[in-house]
Amino acid sequence: MKNRLVWTCRILVGLLFIFSGLIKMNDPLGFSYKLEEYFDVFHIGFLSNLALAFAIILCTLEVVLGFAILIGVRGKNIAWGLLLLIIFFAFLTFYSAYFKVVQTCGCFGDAIPLTPWQSFSKDSVLLLLVLVIFVNRKDIKPLFSKNRGDNLLIGAIVVALAFGFYTYSFLPVIDFLPYKVGANIPDEMITPPGAIPDQYEITYHLKNKKTGDTKVMSDKDYLSSNIWKDNNWEVVGTPDRELIKKGFKPKIQDLAIKDAQGNDYTKELLSNPFYNVVIVAYDLKHTNVEALGRLNALAVNLLQNFNTRTVLITSNNATDAEAFAKAYHLVMEIYYADEVPLKTMVRANPGILLMKAGTVINKWHYHSVPNYDNLAREYFQKQ
Repeated sequence: MKNRLVWTCRILVGLLFIFSGLIKMNDPLGFSYKLEEYFDVFHIGFLSNLALAFAIILCTLEVVLGFAILIGVRGKNIAWGLLLLIIFFAFLTFYSAYFKVVQTCGCFGDAIPLTPWQSFSKDSVLLLLVLVIFVNRKDIKPLFSKNRGDNLLIGAIVVALAFGFYTYSFLPVIDFLPYKVGANIPDEMITPPGAIPDQYEITYHLKNKKTGDTKVMSDKDYLSSNIWKDNNWEVVGTPDRELIKKGFKPKIQDLAIKDAQGNDYTKELLSNPFYNVVIVAYDLKHTNVEALGRLNALAVNLLQNFNTRTVLITSNNATDAEAFAKAYHLVMEIYYADEVPLKTMVRANPGILLMKAGTVINKWHYHSVPNYDNLAREYFQKQ
């Protein structure tokens, strides 16, 4: 019975750790953005430059620990590693939930968004399972010999790291973001008629001017009791507003593309019925300049041969962006948007989207963008 319990915990913990690690490793740059939020919360923003390295290391650790507990290699050490890691994650998710600082923990990346309390509940269950493994760590029997187990462990480390570096360099293998290939961006921004919005409960703090008595009432009770008609009662302070039921939210809520004068060009750019190229460089100070040079040459050829519109969207201010464009002789039109949606559009700086009528036809990391001949043959000569 005891062995069956330990084996059940090993399987559940191992599979969950591997799944959690791989789903985040599929998008290490996105996970690094989440880590930067935590760094800001704990006032250790000086670590932000190391966020990507931490993201890949943490994901690798999850995968390797999950794999190791499944095959039973170095059971005592792995049990300690699992315990320390799950305590660390449980602390972060509890802190996020209790203090309402980071509203999505990124535990399962963008594939399965969880609220902080859901994340903490998941980590609490995992902690119980890990405690069973930890208490019985001396009874963990390996499935393979020591040498073979160690070799498999090394192999798991290499594969996990290679996967992380690959997805960082060539975009996620599976794109869970709202700007994925095939998505129509205008449709993702629409709230359909009749959609139920977020529902809130308003709580009033009341005080009687004559007696000094106080009351706390919900907005419904406040209205139904007609106490608001009684001049002896007054609302004290600002009413509390609590979300009690989430309503419909469009997948894309924060995209607004503007020119240097602040004019909104979102609808115009997304309604272009022809093939057009959107280059996203959310931060020109840290973008790959060599890649932008190649994309600039590509834009020139597409404009000359197919009259294709190419735009560059950045979050930098207009003065810096125009100076950058002049210094590197960029021919594409320049527009501006907030950094957050630009980071969501494509996990690269710069990244490239091929669009038509607001639909993402394809997207590339700057490492993998096709050359002009291949791009023209695949798309533009067929239109």
